[in-house]
Amino acid sequence: MNPRAVKTETAAAAERLRSTASVAGGGGGGARPVEEDLIELSSSDSDSDGEGGGGGSWKRLRVAGGGGSAGKRARVSAAGESVDVPPGFLDPLPQAVASAAPAKSVTKQFWKAGDYDGKPFGDVAPAPHSSVSGFDHVRVHPKFLHSNATSHKWALGALAELLDNSLDEVANGATYVNIDMLENNKDKTRMLLVEDDGGGMDPDKMRQCMSLGYSAKSKVASTIGQYGNGFKTSTMRLGADVLVFSRSGGQGGKRLTQSIGMLSYTFLRSTNKEDTVVPMIDYEHEQGWIRKPRSTFADWNTSLQTITTWSPYSTEAELLEQFNFIKEHGTRVVIYNLWEDDEGHLELDFDTDVHDIQLRGGNRDEKNIQMAKQFPNSKHFLTYRHSLRSYASILYLRVPSYFQMILRGKEIEHHNIVNDMMLKKEVTYKPVAPNGVPKDPNMVADVTIGFVKDAKHHVDVQGFNVYHQNRLIKPFWRVWTAAGSGGRGVIGVLEANFIEPAHDKQDFERTTLLARLEARLVQMQKDYWSVSLSFSFFTFVATWYNISFVVGYRLSYLALVSISVPISGQEMLIELDMLGHVLAKVMKQEDASSTIQDLLEQLNAARKGRKV
Repeated sequence: MNPRAVKTETAAAAERLRSTASVAGGGGGGARPVEEDLIELSSSDSDSDGEGGGGGSWKRLRVAGGGGSAGKRARVSAAGESVDVPPGFLDPLPQAVASAAPAKSVTKQFWKAGDYDGKPFGDVAPAPHSSVSGFDHVRVHPKFLHSNATSHKWALGALAELLDNSLDEVANGATYVNIDMLENNKDKTRMLLVEDDGGGMDPDKMRQCMSLGYSAKSKVASTIGQYGNGFKTSTMRLGADVLVFSRSGGQGGKRLTQSIGMLSYTFLRSTNKEDTVVPMIDYEHEQGWIRKPRSTFADWNTSLQTITTWSPYSTEAELLEQFNFIKEHGTRVVIYNLWEDDEGHLELDFDTDVHDIQLRGGNRDEKNIQMAKQFPNSKHFLTYRHSLRSYASILYLRVPSYFQMILRGKEIEHHNIVNDMMLKKEVTYKPVAPNGVPKDPNMVADVTIGFVKDAKHHVDVQGFNVYHQNRLIKPFWRVWTAAGSGGRGVIGVLEANFIEPAHDKQDFERTTLLARLEARLVQMQKDYWSVSLSFSFFTFVATWYNISFVVGYRLSYLALVSISVPISGQEMLIELDMLGHVLAKVMKQEDASSTIQDLLEQLNAARKGRKV
């Protein structure tokens, strides 16, 4: 062993010991904060020790608050000072070995996964906490990952969060988002992939992504993500574990970087962690890709070992192969150990449609699926609850023409519900104060309302699609529930940017503004229904008046012909058949008056062409 190296390590260890002792015992104020080797979920700038017990040297030190230690103590010299250290302090440390097999008690059902409590209270020694300016670092228990994800009651709502992140990357050059299914080579289970070619994340942004509540987007009004919580809640709602690969283009004179981070509920539960730790490794491009530790190479290697043990990829080479799909820049998210339902089937259904990802269970209605085939203009109302392809097609009010959403090898066609309407009407809504004065000139919502084109088939479709910042928050919001058939077939679309959405982006915060909007939409639908009903009755009377005129005209013509010129029975049948076609055409047309005018002209032409 190199004596110089030993002396250097001893001096560094002694300095860390003094710092730790001052933090633990409260003495010797002014000590520098202990550097973290462990990445916690609430942290944003350090490497992980993976196992939480063998990576960082500060976790190995147990110093009582100002008191002596029982047993024989070693004495070392550091920078001209003598320091007492605990027994065995200079002995080689055992290598931490991660357990490859998860505990048998780990559940695969999302709504039961929160039962994990970690080790019994008496079995765990108090873990040291880093301190910044005398403040303790807040610990995040792994169970919080699950409870935080329960905000997503609906799995497709969680998936939409990941699509939001990719669409936000349009500002950084993203041209596509790809959603697909992969197979885990270790156990042959299915995994979910979401990737885009956006700007990617450098090491700092990767740690911010894995941190709770941090959002650089909150200062950018045009972005969908605002709270810094969507990535964690959505991925943990879809599966127990997620692996993130990201390559940053190195803009602003920075070098190219690529990072890998793992947020694994399976790892945390199976190793009885009481803190949420996130192993991450970084690379930097010089002449080639080189390892870039944020603390020590030992910590970097421990993080790599943890990732290869608990992820679908067994070696560093397999991990690096994933960057071949990213090209110059972008992000690749792999969610594995997907949650199962009560019957042991995956919540996500990859089998029913090879170009879709669907849900099983209560969100799926076989009757609606059959009706969607019969009534195409009502398809999204009938299928968005269980079909990602249907939901994603109406998820955004506007999608850039150069941006593609690809689901399992087939592009998702963007759809505007306005195209499913007939007899459309535009209404502008401006919230006003109690005194009748508009609250804010920018608080405006343009509402398009109309009948769904399938309304004549008495399909029970109604509701408003309410968007916020281009993102669908409330699909087919049913604001008016009439005792009879009132409001049936009436749908609407609006963008309400003046109301704050809830954190899961599946509802709005219950505020006075929302209550007033709801009341106004109810009134809009009632007014539209009553006016349209009156118009429909008038149209019905006018149409049948014109039909009777056409029928009478034609029958009179036939009577005249039969009297003046002998006509055979076969010719009479031909004339009556023509009359039947006339009636059929009139009944099928929305604009009856123009159709009848055309038919009258055809009858006049036919009469002139016949010799009487």
